[in-house]
Amino acid sequence: MRLCILRLPAQHGARGYRAALCTQLTQPLLVQDLPAPRLQPRQVRVRVHYSGLNFADILACQGLYQEKHAPPFTPGMEFSGTVMETGENVSAVKEGHRVIGVTGISAMAEECVVDEKALWQIPDNVSSEDAAVLPVAYGTAWLALHHRAHLQPRETVLVTAGAGATGLAIIDLAVSVFQAKVIAAAGSDPKCQLVLANGASHAVNYSQNSLREQVTALTGGRGVDVAIEAVGGDIFKAVLQSLAWEGRIVVMGFAGGKIPSIPANLLLLKNVSAMGVYWSRYQQEDFPLFSSAMSSLLQYGREGKIRPYIGAVFKLEEVNEAFNHVLQRKSTGKVIISMK
Repeated sequence: MRLCILRLPAQHGARGYRAALCTQLTQPLLVQDLPAPRLQPRQVRVRVHYSGLNFADILACQGLYQEKHAPPFTPGMEFSGTVMETGENVSAVKEGHRVIGVTGISAMAEECVVDEKALWQIPDNVSSEDAAVLPVAYGTAWLALHHRAHLQPRETVLVTAGAGATGLAIIDLAVSVFQAKVIAAAGSDPKCQLVLANGASHAVNYSQNSLREQVTALTGGRGVDVAIEAVGGDIFKAVLQSLAWEGRIVVMGFAGGKIPSIPANLLLLKNVSAMGVYWSRYQQEDFPLFSSAMSSLLQYGREGKIRPYIGAVFKLEEVNEAFNHVLQRKSTGKVIISMK
């Protein structure tokens, strides 16, 4: 799908804010003025500085995401910004606080209204740009490594799509926080160079050579303790075969487009554990854990332990170019939308 730029003129009258709108699935987004809604109890109005762009946002605008949204809607699952106004019974944040927030939709706008419990304060020494990377990419990485795989110091992690936003977050957390070793797999030599520059011990180009053979050589035939897999298809099977005894594989996506089947005998032979990680579901099913992930990530940022990698910044008026940048596989690291 190729998206072009369309803009609607601002509507005059009551105070409003600009937002990206999906008015029809699979069609270009529009940038339009929307009226500011009245706050309900426990709601907070945030002036958005940056919104993270995730592939899930693109799928939502194509009608292909697990969670369906009826047009018109504003995409965007995460943001950083400053509290503008608080509704009744809000105690967690105050006007002027810098925050990160999570929401199923509506973040790609100059303003966003969310429940107070969906906000976390940004430490003074963490930039708004870096903070915008934390919720989805680093949140998924933390849940995959810490909660699902129970990664231990000195273990070896294999991550596919290593040059993507979540892939780089996994490398960063695994190396800097969990004291593990990372083998990062990517689809081109420049992407392999990027993962090495961002902390991976080794890089594997799976578009040129056998992933399984390269991992076997790098681990002396032992295999890896943990694999975080985001591509699917034949890559998934190669990763599964690259696990060590009692290895753990965590599925976090299917960027290659093909959902694989798991040969159960491969789980049996090495006592392997296979599991998934679905970031947004934790917000619904286990909010204390979800919130703990956000708080931990902000603490790592405060302590200077992590270094989010931003690959590109687009203005709100360039939202369709940003979508195309991701669709055409030009992106590395996190792509963010600036409202400034």
